[in-house]
Amino acid sequence: GETGTGKEILAGAIHSTAFPSGSAPYVKINCTAIPDNLLESELFGHEKGAFTGAVTAKKGKFELAGGGSILLDEIGEMDLRMQSKLLRVLEEKEFERLGGSRMQVMDTRVMASTNADLHALADAGRFRSDLYYRLSTFQIHIPPLRDRRQDIPALTDVVLSELSKKLKRSITITQEARRCLA
Repeated sequence: GETGTGKEILAGAIHSTAFPSGSAPYVKINCTAIPDNLLESELFGHEKGAFTGAVTAKKGKFELAGGGSILLDEIGEMDLRMQSKLLRVLEEKEFERLGGSRMQVMDTRVMASTNADLHALADAGRFRSDLYYRLSTFQIHIPPLRDRRQDIPALTDVVLSELSKKLKRSITITQEARRCLA
């Protein structure tokens, strides 16, 4: 879906449905916010001394999400080298911390989101087609709000309810304001 359609909210809802007690971790990582040379360490962790500046061992996002879910947000921006490593982890269900020698078992539900057309990127050679097919076992396209105006009243009610709870007082808007939103 496009930027702002609620991909991260939907992923959180999927996680909450799978783990209603809230006991399983839900880890999100924005693949565009982390430089390519640090993404591997962020995803899989590293051992002390694995690279300059690695003064302690650090768990990666996959390890932190163990038993729960991980959302790889904007995966379409991930470089091809990192895509290869991710594909291997998804296929083998295990990974190694950077600089480590012990395999970690991956017990994590993996969700990926993007505002790009991954199929087109794969056709153009800018996204690994094997990773695309591994990730696309179940796709959800989220149309922009302009294409689902019928959702605006319900979304408005949810926002107003949450705001009322936060402010500890009732917040309402006029029917004219609702018409303007729609």
